[in-house]
Amino acid sequence: MNSDTGKYIIIAGVLILLLGVLIYFFHDRLTWIGKLPGDIRIEKENFKFYFPITTMIVFSLVITIIIQLIKRIL
Repeated sequence: MNSDTGKYIIIAGVLILLLGVLIYFFHDRLTWIGKLPGDIRIEKENFKFYFPITTMIVFSLVITIIIQLIKRIL
């Protein structure tokens, strides 16, 4: 390990902290997460299947953009 590893761990911790604060204070406004068009939801009498494919794609894009911005800054 080197000093770069420590920087990445600190950045990851700060991002997790910010995400936790966001969810804690704005949980009532984040109800759209997991209910986007394209998310697959099948509910029957004794069976529930949920696959949030659109939500996963959106999160993947956002995380990729954030990581690229952090790389450019550092």
